[in-house]
Amino acid sequence: MARGPYSRLVVYVPAENRYESMLYRRSGRSGLRLPAISLGLWWNFGGDRPLETSRALVRRAFDLGITHFDLANNYGPPYGSAEETFGRVLEKDLRRFRDELVISTKAGYDMWPGPYGEWGSRKYLLASLDQSLVRMGLDYVDVFYSHRFDPETPLEETMGALDTAVRQGKALYAGISSYSAAKTREAHAILRELGTPLLIHQPSYSMLNRWIEPELLDTLGELGVGCIVFSPLAQGMLTDKYLAGMPEGSRATWPSSLSPDLLTENVLGKIRALNEVASQRGQTLAQLALAWVLRDERVTSALIGASSVAQLDENVAALEKLALSADELAEIDRHATESGINLWARSSAE
Repeated sequence: MARGPYSRLVVYVPAENRYESMLYRRSGRSGLRLPAISLGLWWNFGGDRPLETSRALVRRAFDLGITHFDLANNYGPPYGSAEETFGRVLEKDLRRFRDELVISTKAGYDMWPGPYGEWGSRKYLLASLDQSLVRMGLDYVDVFYSHRFDPETPLEETMGALDTAVRQGKALYAGISSYSAAKTREAHAILRELGTPLLIHQPSYSMLNRWIEPELLDTLGELGVGCIVFSPLAQGMLTDKYLAGMPEGSRATWPSSLSPDLLTENVLGKIRALNEVASQRGQTLAQLALAWVLRDERVTSALIGASSVAQLDENVAALEKLALSADELAEIDRHATESGINLWARSSAE
């Protein structure tokens, strides 16, 4: 019988010193430590991207000591495909390192048609988690989040669903995202009463979106809850991509959550001024933006995306120069002001 072409066995061997180059911070007063920079799969890991590109990013992240990978049920496009991609990479490359990984997912935004496919009901959250586990080929996730506050569902029901997920062994920890300081206190109290501590809160935060500073950070510090900030680069606005305007092919030029209306001349002026601070420090603007959000020890981790290994390497290099002088912080404060870019403000306004 004729034999087909030989297949080559590819074995992924991660760098042995990956943990030596990464900073880890404890999530609040829990026993869990997260890398100072975590990898989010919101963009660039959907079914519209080559699998090998996603594999290269996840593998390089792990080599750099990034042990935390953050997903949600509707990440893609299409919905669910980022979890499917991650499941395939996990099976090919990282299955034997499962106990070295922290994998999180969320439910709260629209996922499937009908009345049970979004928001914060017990029906939706637990069904979504089951689907996520199938897509990723996992028995459990490390953190399961309520992705947004649901004003029409009792908070006791939403937090009860998170508690059930932990008690069923389908999640190790419970988290919330984009909740106000007041609702965070309520969620924390409900979960504490149920016996499942609130591990972490995931809010948006950047030099152009500072909503967590007046109340939420103090609340998290008081309650001993971790904080992992998403969109620390303001969806790419705090990079060198937009210093000269809006380049063709950038996220702002194609249908995405980054509307070109957000890139006003006023905002671009702030970005250019902040880039000058970064240049004087010998950093890129992105590296400064990451160092800045990590300046507060209550921030456990900064959640970044990446479209290439080179971009990932550049962002992780921010950890080489985290210290910011008083003069630098004062200069940053002159330009790092609210810029009307918080797309998730409605959830935290309830």
